[in-house]
Amino acid sequence: MRVLLVEDVDDNRYLARCLLESAGHVVEEALNGADALDRAERSHPDLILLDMSLPIVDGWEVLRRLRADPALAAIPVVALTAHAMAGDKERILEAGARGYIPKPLNVPSFVQQVVDCTLPQSP
Repeated sequence: MRVLLVEDVDDNRYLARCLLESAGHVVEEALNGADALDRAERSHPDLILLDMSLPIVDGWEVLRRLRADPALAAIPVVALTAHAMAGDKERILEAGARGYIPKPLNVPSFVQQVVDCTLPQSP
């Protein structure tokens, strides 16, 4: 699976990339929301892992723009975020994310969480 990993914190990005690549996934990185939108448009990844707190264009706006663009709207987006207050997960899913993975990452289950979010959703 080709994954666009959008994360501005070096350690978080390194950990997620290592875990995904060790499971056989191809990872492209973006460090901010503007770069994420550009890369998504150029490469049409199979999945976007999106931090919600990003510089330049935040994850909320990235998600809104992805969902509004007919060429990108079908790409599954999974929020990879420290937003873990009551209601945050529901707000993120309502905004159009396919899944929600809280930080810090749960290393043993991270890759399976990602895969689970890519499975077809039941109606």
